[in-house]
Amino acid sequence: MNGTSEGPTATAVTAPGRTRPAVTERNQCGVAGHSVQHIADYRAAFAAAPLPLAVVDREGLVVCANEAFAGLLGADHADLPGRVAADLVDLASDARAWHAYHEVLRGRQAKLRCTRRLKHPDGHSLWTQITVSPLPDERHAPGTVLLAAADISARRDLQARLRHLQMHDPVTRLPNRALFFERLATALEAGAYDDTSTGRVGLCYLDLDGFKAVNDTLGHRVGDRLLAAVAERLTGCADRAAYGRTSAPLVARLGGDEFALLVEDSTGTDQLAELADATLRALQEPFDLSGQRLSLSASIGVVERRAAGTTTTGLMQAADTTLYWAKTDGKARWTLFDPERNAHRMTRQALASSLRPAVERDEFVLDYQPLVGMEDGGLHGVEALVRWDHPQFGLLTPNRFIGLAEEDGSIVQLGRWVLRTACRQARRWQLEHPEREPVFVSVNVAVRQVWDSDLVADVAEILAETGLAPELLQLELTESAVMGSAGRPLQALQALSDMGVRIAIDDFGTGYSNLAYLSRLPVSVLKLDGSFVRGFQYEEGEGHVNPADEVIVEALVRLAHQLGLTVTAECVETSGQAERLRRIGCDTGQGWLYSRAVAAERISKILAAEGRDASGAVCG
Repeated sequence: MNGTSEGPTATAVTAPGRTRPAVTERNQCGVAGHSVQHIADYRAAFAAAPLPLAVVDREGLVVCANEAFAGLLGADHADLPGRVAADLVDLASDARAWHAYHEVLRGRQAKLRCTRRLKHPDGHSLWTQITVSPLPDERHAPGTVLLAAADISARRDLQARLRHLQMHDPVTRLPNRALFFERLATALEAGAYDDTSTGRVGLCYLDLDGFKAVNDTLGHRVGDRLLAAVAERLTGCADRAAYGRTSAPLVARLGGDEFALLVEDSTGTDQLAELADATLRALQEPFDLSGQRLSLSASIGVVERRAAGTTTTGLMQAADTTLYWAKTDGKARWTLFDPERNAHRMTRQALASSLRPAVERDEFVLDYQPLVGMEDGGLHGVEALVRWDHPQFGLLTPNRFIGLAEEDGSIVQLGRWVLRTACRQARRWQLEHPEREPVFVSVNVAVRQVWDSDLVADVAEILAETGLAPELLQLELTESAVMGSAGRPLQALQALSDMGVRIAIDDFGTGYSNLAYLSRLPVSVLKLDGSFVRGFQYEEGEGHVNPADEVIVEALVRLAHQLGLTVTAECVETSGQAERLRRIGCDTGQGWLYSRAVAAERISKILAAEGRDASGAVCG
């Protein structure tokens, strides 16, 4: 009788296939030196035992075996003595079991236990648990062992059925989350790929769009039938994708309306793209559930990469992120993982998680951009612009973190720090340069600061603490925020204006532009959005990109002055722009023509230079 797998030939003292001469009365079953009755009882018990047993000598040959052993192997009981035991139970096909077996025969190991799959002569296979242990009794020759072979086929079948139930989803009959991750972990193991494989792995992670509505409106029974129908179509896509390849992708239900198609040994992103396309097309066809037609779509996140160096967690995080992109990009589509986009997302998360501690660690700094008088060219004020000196990502501009601060509410804490730091610096300039008119400082304020904090009280406290006069502080809010103000925000702006603080509308001309409402707001300054100023970018005599911009700006300036407001032009980059803005009537300008945002020390030097320069012109 042979096992189902091939292995090294049994090479004990006795070669495979060799038989011994007829055994004598003395060595039959290795018994000697006892009464005939005792020997008879021993043999009777051995022969009647329901467990298949065989006595094997130190050369690896069967001394004797009982009927149960012969029946298990489908062999003639009389032919067993003298046969090589390792051949009968296929021990030689497993190198580890083969070595342990020899150690037991030589008395260097106490016991061997292993499981072997044997081929019965009638064609069926059976699983057996082999146990080999020495017989140290003085009645047996040295090195004699007892070999037991228990049929565990029924137990193995039961275990297989239980495992199938444990590892498969009862609704769709697909592999479940546990089996999927088991297969994925195996695919990512270093030993899972060799020189003949691609060494790559791919994953389509999909979610059904709007499935919750089906459950909520039609009930879970219909929802379950829909999931089963989806599983059938996904399996069909996987089977078609396997054409000409070694194996079909593994289709699994991970839970709810989430499915995965795992491509082991993938050939690249093109293969995954084809599979994702086919999946979307298959799911877009209407489903007929007992006469009820339902349509749905899916969003799919696609990841494909080398298996080496990839972890289960890393691959699933990438797939989950990519699925989220597909959802946010409009659903009913597949999206391929983009490392650059993911790096931006990870950076965003890292920044968001460290914003609040960064304020406490004093990681923020302020730069100041000059606000220059259009008529005299002198420095009238500065806009305070916050930067984050991040220990990992370096110096970050506001567009990298202000939105995050507004989302998580840390803008209140950060805004209070900016306001206090800017006011303290403006007061310091005033004291350092008493010979000239003091410059005002302009600070940006987010709407959430007005709603989530007592901005009026904060401003009053900081002005009192720093000694800065209210008229030297300007607070900037975006047009959309100011024009939409009502209730508490409007009351706060009015209270600040009554205090003497200037209120400026930033980026004016890009938001609501409700001019009637503008007359009722406590606003003192309009800052024209840079998009208008860019229409002035050519020098005199070269024409304008958009002549209408000059007409609009001139009308806005005239209106602002009639309302008692001053106008600041942003993004002034050329002297030609500055000259035309001056002729139109803009009061102050801000932009790279004058200076970029610079450190406080540079502003101090400009103020000192103006004190010595009669012309008062700012040198950027």
